[in-house]
Amino acid sequence: MRSTPLMIVALLILAAPSVSAAEVSNEELQRRLDILSGEVEKLKIGDSSAQADQRQHGLAPGASKVYRAKPGISFGGYGETLYQNLSGKRENGTASGSIDTVDLLRLVLYSGFKFNEFWVLNSEVEFEHGSTDANGSVSVEFAYLDYLMSPELSFRAGLLLVPMGFINEIHEPTAYLGARRPFVERVILPATWQENGAGLHGALGNFTYRSYAVAGLNASDFTATGIRNGRQLGSESNASNGAWVSRVDYSGLPGLLLGSSFYIGRSSTEAAANRGGGRSIPTRIMEAHAELRWRAVQLRVLAAQSMLGRVADLNTALGLTGAGAIGSEQSGAYAELGYDLLSGSAMGLIPFVRFESYGTQGKVPTGFEKNPANHQRHSTIGAVFRPIEQIALKADYQRIQRGDRTGVNQWNLAIGYVF
Repeated sequence: MRSTPLMIVALLILAAPSVSAAEVSNEELQRRLDILSGEVEKLKIGDSSAQADQRQHGLAPGASKVYRAKPGISFGGYGETLYQNLSGKRENGTASGSIDTVDLLRLVLYSGFKFNEFWVLNSEVEFEHGSTDANGSVSVEFAYLDYLMSPELSFRAGLLLVPMGFINEIHEPTAYLGARRPFVERVILPATWQENGAGLHGALGNFTYRSYAVAGLNASDFTATGIRNGRQLGSESNASNGAWVSRVDYSGLPGLLLGSSFYIGRSSTEAAANRGGGRSIPTRIMEAHAELRWRAVQLRVLAAQSMLGRVADLNTALGLTGAGAIGSEQSGAYAELGYDLLSGSAMGLIPFVRFESYGTQGKVPTGFEKNPANHQRHSTIGAVFRPIEQIALKADYQRIQRGDRTGVNQWNLAIGYVF
């Protein structure tokens, strides 16, 4: 399968208009060699190039299937099951009280309708934890209309994935290493994060962009552990305050992705308003990311930071005191390195390591305290086996370190698939 592009190029070169060697200019020979060299480099890079070719308009291969389909209905999806074996002791040697779990973490169904070459409807519905009982839920991850005016400029409106980081838009289990998603992208960038809005997206040369106006976060649900609970998720979102989020990526070199995104807006304070602190909370989030896939090597790095204004007023209005205060700054970063031992074959075996560090109380207002438990470091070592490109079998070990030495280490096993 992976030799197909090379075979096509070779056939094209052989099928070129018949001319004698004397008639072929040096420029033409160089052009043909450059084409062949480019295809060879793509094959050396491995699955990343094939997978990148299937990603469209900021979405993963499965989620973007409707764009490659003929007019009409399109279906796809993914799923993952996770087993977590937690240590019986914390860092400080005390009993953790943790229990092992196995969970149908999520089953996701993509459905879309391509009206014509310009108009596309795309949606994702997610079933979490096997049932709507206990912790289970059913939710719409995204549901939007695209008007594909041109490759350079298209329009999108509906329930959108906020275009920040690696995971929020491309979170299929075959698209990342590790049984669990990176914590920095779940805590500092609160993936999966979707919101109602509208905006633009497109590609300009080697650059792609997405820029949306969306409903803001709900600051009344911020906590000392971060802003994640403030996601409104498109459910009767309070639209009295909004935000602007934009992202730009550069992919001009084979296997290399460089990008950054920012979120600027105001977060609503419904509960705070009822307690006399009804001003909205200025909210800024920024991140930068880089990915390199060269031959068998897979490298990702990401750094993110969020900053909140008027936090002292918010803490007071919500009745938060001491170390339970919402921080005015949250930040984190991680680096992940993998090496495909089966690069060049139809299968993949990728040992990897990931290092993360983050804190949700980087700064707190005067009169409040930091809880050391909210500064954490995670080290993950494991491997991913891909018998085929659409299936990933994962195993890893995570060392969890917290500032108060209450971290609980764990083993993880996961099965993921996309269709």
